[in-house]
Amino acid sequence: MAIANNGRMTPLTLIGQRIAQKRKEQGLSQEDLAGLCDMDRSYLSEIENGHKNFSVTVLMNLAEALGVPSGDLLDRAS
Repeated sequence: MAIANNGRMTPLTLIGQRIAQKRKEQGLSQEDLAGLCDMDRSYLSEIENGHKNFSVTVLMNLAEALGVPSGDLLDRAS
């Protein structure tokens, strides 16, 4: 888990946790969601664990696949 110097989780970690939460709420595996977004499951895993800096386009694709507004994936990151 990526922790900032001040002991708080990084925004990428918080966003990744939110993506994982939404995915699990919908009963999707990482493989399922990755397939919907045309990405590799290992890339999605890195995103969910806060280890990958990803583009806004990727965020929007994930939100669309999850059927949520992209802002819903960001709301715990501030």
